[in-house]
Amino acid sequence: MRSVDLIQKKRDGGELTASELTYLIDGYSRGDIPDYQMSAWAMAVFFRGMTPRETAALTLAMANSGDQVDLGPISGVKVDKHSTGGVGDKTTLIIAPLVASVGIPVAKMSGRGLGHTGGTIDKLESIEGFRTELSRERFMTQVNEIGLAVIGQSGNLAPADKKLYALRDVTATVESIPLIASSVMSKKIAAGADAIVLDVKTGSGAFMKTLEQSEQLAKAMVDIGTDVGRNTAAVISDMDQPLGFAVGNALEVQESIETLKGNGPEDLTELCLTLGAHMVVLGGKADSVEAAKELLRGQINNGEALAKFKAFVDAQGGDASVADDPARLPQAPITIEVKAEGSGFVEAIEAEQLGLAAMLLGAGRATKEASIDYAVGVTLRKKVGDSVQAGDTLALLHVRESSETTRNVADRVRSAYALNAEKPEPRALLLSVVTSEGITRYI
Repeated sequence: MRSVDLIQKKRDGGELTASELTYLIDGYSRGDIPDYQMSAWAMAVFFRGMTPRETAALTLAMANSGDQVDLGPISGVKVDKHSTGGVGDKTTLIIAPLVASVGIPVAKMSGRGLGHTGGTIDKLESIEGFRTELSRERFMTQVNEIGLAVIGQSGNLAPADKKLYALRDVTATVESIPLIASSVMSKKIAAGADAIVLDVKTGSGAFMKTLEQSEQLAKAMVDIGTDVGRNTAAVISDMDQPLGFAVGNALEVQESIETLKGNGPEDLTELCLTLGAHMVVLGGKADSVEAAKELLRGQINNGEALAKFKAFVDAQGGDASVADDPARLPQAPITIEVKAEGSGFVEAIEAEQLGLAAMLLGAGRATKEASIDYAVGVTLRKKVGDSVQAGDTLALLHVRESSETTRNVADRVRSAYALNAEKPEPRALLLSVVTSEGITRYI
């Protein structure tokens, strides 16, 4: 078998077999296949695409390139959740304890943030003492004891994907849907869950800008999960404006706590209930999404979801008293109001610009090596559809000091808001659901 023959086969529109894809991935991982040949193959995939069978085989090859997490010692159906990333997306902080509170074990590995999207691990580490590294034995034991653990992703989980992604990033092949789908799902499969719920974002603050692109990606990932024997569902949600009001690590933890108390923003609450409901159905604790939503609402109302959050934080060494006293979270010393210069209704908010604004303040990383400031960020005061008068506060910046950078960030936030004289039609938050049975649109 020669890599050049496989490149030519894909270039000419052929379908590679599982053994041929394994040969490519294993050879590239070992360094036997050079970057220039793998780049040529990735570009051939970019233009020719992959069949569902090929995509599943590629995913398994990458999942098998490193550690495989065996969650067998954990009793029950283990359901994982993955988001494709967005601005203000703190859903794991809410969904994990909420779903665990109804008896579904949540054994989750999460990542750190890079660029304009925040990472769950960074948010959790804004809680004093919280440990995101646990031994495998402790991880399993904690899930069996309290139903929930969230740790940082293993460095050797799907290493072939990490190497291939770095190559795609510099060869203009990142946007290939089969390669994106296999990248996401290889890590989810290696992490060992029995079932997977995917939150696929679409809009200005997401990687996929259109609903059609997002549905293609969701279908590809659901097909992969189905082909490898994992029950998989995807919910496509809007990211044309930030989720909730808070953008920044400690700010998002505080908003998550309020949501678990039943006082959270409407959009954040609805998305968490929907994603959590799909997890509950796949976990066998409800027969329908609507019944699962009612079950989860009850867990918020009776305090069980918040109690599970406290137990989870305490088990991983964190200060669980932040649930009762959010002021114990890191606090920025200065708050700057971003004022509107005109009047009208908020027609649109460029979510990505607000994410970049928070990153420039120190809430995110421009490079993997950069450190972050847990206290800083942006809190929205106006969202799409809200009425605005000149001089009204559009958002608050939480900063360490007033400087040229913060003034530039304030201008960036202000310019992210588009005002119109007429009130816009309400935009749906939940757009589609994708299962093995097909695509169902909410709109």
